[in-house]
Amino acid sequence: MKRVGIFSMFIALTAGMLLTVSCNSCQSGKKSVVAEVYQPQSPAFIADSAYRYVEAQVAFGPRVPGTSAHEACGDYLAGKLTSFGAVVTEQRAQVTHYDGKDLPIRNIIGSYAPEKEKRVLLFAHWDSRPFADEESDPMRQQQPIAGADDGASGVGVLLEIARQLQQQPLEVGVDIIFFDLEDWGQPSFGQQQVTGDWWCMGSRYWAEQPHVEDYRAEYGILLDMVGSAGASFLKEGYSLQYAPSMVERVWSTAHKMGYGNFFPLQQGGYITDDHVPVNEMKRAPSINIINLKRDTRTGFGPHWHTLNDDMRNIDRNTLKAVGQTVLELLYTEK
Repeated sequence: MKRVGIFSMFIALTAGMLLTVSCNSCQSGKKSVVAEVYQPQSPAFIADSAYRYVEAQVAFGPRVPGTSAHEACGDYLAGKLTSFGAVVTEQRAQVTHYDGKDLPIRNIIGSYAPEKEKRVLLFAHWDSRPFADEESDPMRQQQPIAGADDGASGVGVLLEIARQLQQQPLEVGVDIIFFDLEDWGQPSFGQQQVTGDWWCMGSRYWAEQPHVEDYRAEYGILLDMVGSAGASFLKEGYSLQYAPSMVERVWSTAHKMGYGNFFPLQQGGYITDDHVPVNEMKRAPSINIINLKRDTRTGFGPHWHTLNDDMRNIDRNTLKAVGQTVLELLYTEK
């Protein structure tokens, strides 16, 4: 923050007396300039509500595909979208992963005004990583993570947005997608790395076989790791490559809304994430709002892919900054 000092002007008089010139007298006859205050067009994003949606997901346990916790949480997410007035579609499939195992995919799609041609795509992944491979202890590396920030935070923000869309419908159609099997890439402790695209398998499946034939949206926004305190959403590389105008629109909106400390005007690295297949298949020019760090070994927060990724990291201020910014974009859409 810059601070502007106010200086007093003193004029020495020949008699040795000092006359203080007040700010009021200095400004007499001049028009004061008042900075224009931005007036938001969106309803208030309720951070407490988003926090509860994150908490509810984590309470199921790690949402690892193929587990009972994963299935139960998927039912919860589909039910919440339905209760918020969305038309819910699910994609279920089996894919063969790097280790030869067949894994289930369950993409959950909630559509608002599906009949409208002009559409906006919002998405996050809802599965959690099956191994904490960033732990230093080899025994702990084999354990699944809670994924409060990495997965659940983005879904929690989108559920609160869905609740708002039911209360105040938009002029455009909106599709909210919870992608599955994003976070089962090969662990760093693996002895042999298998060539292939093993991350973002749910979004890749949808991008190749969308729920609506020839699906296209005006733009897409991915939310990933959007819940931790002190988050810094740098401008991600693929976002700048595929949708530079949307990056500028999102970051400028965040600054107008007073969230510039969360959205610094700096570029981050290229992150393989769910927006990549969506962009590659030209479903929507999409950006990634993701917490990126310049002062950590991984480029992410210290809890990334560790057993510390739990509710202790989730901060309502961060959820609010992201959620309100995205809501403002939606409610200023022409």
